[in-house]
Amino acid sequence: MSVILGIESSCDETSASVCIDGKIVANIIANQTIHELYGGVVPELASRVHQQNIVPAVHQAINVAKIHKKQIDAVAFTRGPGLLGSLLVGTCFAKAFALANNIPLIEVNHMQAHILAHFIEDPKPTFPFLCLTVSGGHTQIVLVKDYFDMEIVGETLDDAAGEAFDKTAKILGLPYPGGPLVDKHAKLGDPNRFKFPEPQIADLNFSFSGLKTAILYFVRDKVAENPNFLEQNMDDICASVQSRIISILLNKLKKAALQYGIKDVSIAGGVSANSGLRNSINAMAQTEGWNVFIPKFEYCTDNAAMIAIAGYYKFLEKDFVGQDIAPLARMPF
Repeated sequence: MSVILGIESSCDETSASVCIDGKIVANIIANQTIHELYGGVVPELASRVHQQNIVPAVHQAINVAKIHKKQIDAVAFTRGPGLLGSLLVGTCFAKAFALANNIPLIEVNHMQAHILAHFIEDPKPTFPFLCLTVSGGHTQIVLVKDYFDMEIVGETLDDAAGEAFDKTAKILGLPYPGGPLVDKHAKLGDPNRFKFPEPQIADLNFSFSGLKTAILYFVRDKVAENPNFLEQNMDDICASVQSRIISILLNKLKKAALQYGIKDVSIAGGVSANSGLRNSINAMAQTEGWNVFIPKFEYCTDNAAMIAIAGYYKFLEKDFVGQDIAPLARMPF
């Protein structure tokens, strides 16, 4: 029996998970609400709250898993990418835990872990498959050839899809975090009411900066004509913006699937929790003949279960690191 403790602290969620023989038996996530006061994540505050949450989260995960800490065979942690101060908390805790219990240490790439979240539960994709990873900081199309043999074939040249959602929410006066609120309003609106541009970017890459600017100017001009425009049209604006972001993502994913001749496609990352994206990729699957894989909501946003499952597969390969390991804000894929 292999027991892996997973630690995630890359941004503003402190999470601990226990994986036993490839099965997640505990996944504790402590969210940080303090950032709502500032309209975005404040790195220094995130680090401080991680320090407060890390020990209780790990303690609770061990209790939920009904194991003793001495039964843990290895500790896996997010080395990067992420906020350096936040990563330091998780890295230092993992190193200390591994040293105190004389067990191996496993580094995990946060973005690779999002993709490996598809292997937490059945059904699982078969290699090779394509994964659209969409989060607040990343938007990538990844060709997944094996558990740790992955190639980025397309990525954003500027803003990520999650940033586009959050910045749109800010322009519309919605509180942070804005992405889920845009999704909520979009469910009630007409996605064809307002037209926003789709950038023409070469190959399989993305760009969202132009869309963000178009939304900003659109809102400015409409509010100048009618001060109550946002209140009167919030649902339709959100639906139209969300529809455009999704079309940008899925048109590139469709192009990649045709280019590589792949039928197994998946989405991962925080934005994969968006209901519009989930519905749209399932609809496209019907016409394209795809097999679509989407993790459960709890495994889409930042969580330690994806770190633990990645750690499990690295444990099988005895892919360990030493105590001299340090976190990386920018980590090569």
